[in-house]
Amino acid sequence: MATAKIKVGDTVKVITGKDLGREGKVTSVDNKNHKVVVEGINKVTKHTKPSAQNQNGGIVETEAALDVSNVMLVVDGKTTRVGFKVEDGKKVRIAKKTGKAID
Repeated sequence: MATAKIKVGDTVKVITGKDLGREGKVTSVDNKNHKVVVEGINKVTKHTKPSAQNQNGGIVETEAALDVSNVMLVVDGKTTRVGFKVEDGKKVRIAKKTGKAID
């Protein structure tokens, strides 16, 4: 299994689609389907029926998943690709633009 280049809590920038150029924080990652959910990006409206948790029902606005190829990691205010390097026996993510470790 390959290591994920985008992780929960990363700041990413949308590089294609209707939200082009917008930035947000990653709230969830689905590595199996290569999808990410970004805070405030790709908003969709969902019609919900009344239930025990939601007495009124109605129209709810939520974030939908984006393909991981449509977002790019932001490090120090600049978008960058992600590489990997083994340092002290641990595999760490490296920002390709600056060469410094991300985490």
